[in-house]
Amino acid sequence: MSLLKARLSYAAGGLVVASLAACNPFGLPSTRALENGVESMLTSAKSYEMAGEYTADGVRWTLDMQVVRPDRRHLKVSSGTEDVEAIVIGNTAYFRGQAFLRKHLGSDPVSQNVAKVAGNAWWQDQVGLVPNLPDITDGATFRSNFLESAVTSRADNQSVGGIDAVRLSGSRADVFIQSAAPYRLLRVRLQDGVVVDGVAAADLRFSNVDHDFAIAAPPDVIDFGNLSTLPPVYTVVSVDTSLCASPCVVSAKLKNVGGMTGARAASTVTFTMTDPVSKQALGSCTATVQPDVGYNSTTTVSCTINVRPVNGATIAATAENPGRS
Repeated sequence: MSLLKARLSYAAGGLVVASLAACNPFGLPSTRALENGVESMLTSAKSYEMAGEYTADGVRWTLDMQVVRPDRRHLKVSSGTEDVEAIVIGNTAYFRGQAFLRKHLGSDPVSQNVAKVAGNAWWQDQVGLVPNLPDITDGATFRSNFLESAVTSRADNQSVGGIDAVRLSGSRADVFIQSAAPYRLLRVRLQDGVVVDGVAAADLRFSNVDHDFAIAAPPDVIDFGNLSTLPPVYTVVSVDTSLCASPCVVSAKLKNVGGMTGARAASTVTFTMTDPVSKQALGSCTATVQPDVGYNSTTTVSCTINVRPVNGATIAATAENPGRS
């Protein structure tokens, strides 16, 4: 065979190989088609849900996030000791979750009291507090981070929730993609030591593409920029024991740093008389705050402790604000 014929034969063989790869006689989708499907879903799908686990700041979290284009998200995040729910609409975010609120407001008594009366109500705060994960949820960025040149191996005939899938793996993640058109993203599992968007050890699954999640702003939202939207939050300003004889009539001046509506029950104030030597309670009484007064207004309540006071006894008053359910 001449050198020219050998080269032509080699070239013809190469054309056959290329032709086989293009027509894919084994019925397997091309890697390019899979990557296109993932990018298209994350870029163009009307909606989808992403749920799973990840680690952030040394804490293991579970996440369930519904995404609706162009600008709506509904999330539930839990660490076992802290549960937070959030709704994002454009540049506005709504939250509920008392443990998160307690940490977010501060440790001083007034802030903790405000968190308590807020209960499980929704409040409005900064969008930046909501996990976003743009490197995972943006189509073009996802493709650049985890697909194309980042892929070092492929495994067909995988299963994700009973759906046949292809696994594209690299040093950053294992990406599972539905093997049938339109080649939707099913699962992302970050490799050990990889941190993306501040999260590590993430294992996230995707579902409910183009589902109508009906994400809307919640009703009856607390605005901490306007504390009058809160239920009553009474604090004790002073205690008056000038009428404490036998019986012992006590009173307290209160200030409301909240509003007037939404509480599941009336606020109360408990007065306790304590022996100065034994430090034991000698008696107590409870007064109900009625009627409520408005934000930053004061009121007075009183009741009778039916015991004879002892010399040096102390009387303390503690406000109890039931807040929202």
